Amino acid sequence: MDAYRLADAEAVLPRLKAGDPEAQEALFRAFESPVYNLARRICRTTEDAEDVVQETFLEVFRSIGQFRGDGSLWGWVRTVASSKALMRLRRNKYRDTDDLQDDIVPIRKDDAALRMDLEAALERLSETSRAVVWLHDVEGYTHEEIAAMMDRTVSFSKSQLARAHARLRRWLGEEVPA
Repeated sequence: MDAYRLADAEAVLPRLKAGDPEAQEALFRAFESPVYNLARRICRTTEDAEDVVQETFLEVFRSIGQFRGDGSLWGWVRTVASSKALMRLRRNKYRDTDDLQDDIVPIRKDDAALRMDLEAALERLSETSRAVVWLHDVEGYTHEEIAAMMDRTVSFSKSQLARAHARLRRWLGEEVPA
């Protein structure tokens, strides 16, 4: 996120709170791409990510009066976007289990396809595991924050992350499958 766009978004905050459509457009333009990128990392499809973008900005514009300014505006928008993406996962009732994910692409020790790039490896993770990895490792959320967002326990977040990291290492060829 470039600092100029962030500064522009922060500068329009009083107008946003007054419901100014031009200020809303400025905020949307400033944060549309990073919100989409976050949503795309959590959601499996581009359609779901696009829906999350719309839902995020509807919620932001509806709730902007509640933004107290304790943190950055981007941090608040990012939290709304993460929450909307996780709600999308629950609403779609994605039901991938860790065992089923391993069956999608057969794993053999000598399989050259095993040496996939990180992007492809992340795509192989279950929706839940990928969301935890992205929120923790990239977005910097704590396990406590992730647990609260997902309505789960802290140990759930930690175990999802540990299992996802193990799978990623195996799929990327950093350890030999047992």
